[in-house]
Amino acid sequence: MREVMVCLDEPPVVANVGVGIHGSAGHTDVFRLPDLWQLHLYRYEADLTVDGTPHTIRPGRISLVPPATTVRYRYRGRSEHLYAHLRLPTGGEPRSVPVMQDAGPELPALSALMLQAVAAWPSTPVRAAAEVWAALWRVAHLTAPAPQEARSGPHPAVTAAISHIESRLADPLTVPGVARSAGVSHNHLTRLFRAATGDTVVAYIRQRRLERARHLLRESTLSVSAIAAMVGIPDLQAFNKACRRELGASPRAVRGAQRSPGFEDG
Repeated sequence: MREVMVCLDEPPVVANVGVGIHGSAGHTDVFRLPDLWQLHLYRYEADLTVDGTPHTIRPGRISLVPPATTVRYRYRGRSEHLYAHLRLPTGGEPRSVPVMQDAGPELPALSALMLQAVAAWPSTPVRAAAEVWAALWRVAHLTAPAPQEARSGPHPAVTAAISHIESRLADPLTVPGVARSAGVSHNHLTRLFRAATGDTVVAYIRQRRLERARHLLRESTLSVSAIAAMVGIPDLQAFNKACRRELGASPRAVRGAQRSPGFEDG
């Protein structure tokens, strides 16, 4: 077994987290957890076989093994790892994750999350489960992206551009500036963005600004001028026009309107 399919749209149910010490009573362990996933962050060198497939353990590697899977460990002395035993949800978008992979640059963050989970487990298991969930999302994104023709998600430049836009909606944004942040040319980003979203970068920025404005107008008591500044349209006349054009009403009318039953804020 080299890969597993996981769903992470909902938090896991964590049964236990801790620091595992092996190899003191013998050089081999063979076992399985009938109902629980095993997440291990290793601090030692050893050999692991998962349902007959061999894997090499070394410090900084992380494994994710599904329930009812027979594992065989062959240790080289005292062996310590951080672990979580958990149940994963069965619904949501399935993701393929290697059984064994290197944490690489994510090692400090993953170690911190697992140690925080271990510390929280005795008194606040819900906090521990949140730390493990965050670790699982990082583990799911350790694998290098597939070639573009085989990748199901958007081009990395589009992802980088969206991240830049979402974190800077209050700031002046230009397409050349967004393209520089994504590491591509203005024209190339324009083509990639339209292919991925069906829209232009400018239209996306405008849409996200007004969606955020609608949320703040309806859900907060912030002044209209403060909201306008927070979404990067500090000129009140321009903000008023943008609301009328994109939301169909003035800011004060949007604030006073009842939320429609099927509406979801972006």
